[in-house]
Amino acid sequence: MRLGPARTTPREYLHSLWLLSARDLRVRYATSALGYVWSVLDPLVMSLIYWFVFTQVFHRRGVGEDPYIVFLIIGLLPWVWFNTAVTDFTRAFTKDAKLVRSTAIPRSIWVNRVIVSKGVEFLFSLPVLAAFIIVAAVVSPGSVHIGWGALLFPVAIVLQALLLVGLGLLIAPLCVLYSDLQRTTRLILRATFYATPVIYSVNDLPGAFGHIAAFNPLAGIFTLYRMALFPDQWNTFSVVVAVIEVLVLLVFGAWVFRALERTVRKEL
Repeated sequence: MRLGPARTTPREYLHSLWLLSARDLRVRYATSALGYVWSVLDPLVMSLIYWFVFTQVFHRRGVGEDPYIVFLIIGLLPWVWFNTAVTDFTRAFTKDAKLVRSTAIPRSIWVNRVIVSKGVEFLFSLPVLAAFIIVAAVVSPGSVHIGWGALLFPVAIVLQALLLVGLGLLIAPLCVLYSDLQRTTRLILRATFYATPVIYSVNDLPGAFGHIAAFNPLAGIFTLYRMALFPDQWNTFSVVVAVIEVLVLLVFGAWVFRALERTVRKEL
């Protein structure tokens, strides 16, 4: 290939990025009998389990908003995007080590293709959210109102994508140099799920816990996702913190990636 880090144009970069991302999607769906269904099955099953536990078993005292199943899905769909992308970052280079070594494609593409492919799967799962919104509106008329906050939904997508870029540029090279980080990352993700306002919101937490939780950048991002249907979820502090942390992580991740790029190539 004639592409090289120093002379790759934005158009060539995006073209290569799309080709690699499309390849990932084809491989994922070509070997699966259910195909697209897997993009929605995991968050759907998780939503139904948490809905049953919190509404039928514990009667959901002060957690989330009604309709709770919609509240859950709005949080779980982007969480699945985040979780699967970060998991794949840990093997972004080792999975295609030969290609990474032998091609002159900018190394960052191997991180960004994960974000794009998992982001496409996230977009494919949004019809499930739409279906539950429609069902909730039919079952309980007046319970669902889509307001001006819907304009913040694309903002949340962009902000989450930038967060993942920063994390990917940081995690991918470090996992090549320190293999134990792959397992460590999975453990951290399990804990992060409960530290992220997926099944609850930052506003549900009492006192200082709400402020502490707001320092998780996903808290502000999930607030933006939920604004379309749940305007009372707005939390200025968490949103501002999320924007600042995403920008800082993006710069720091790019710096680490550039510093370790040559070392990573040698290790592969």
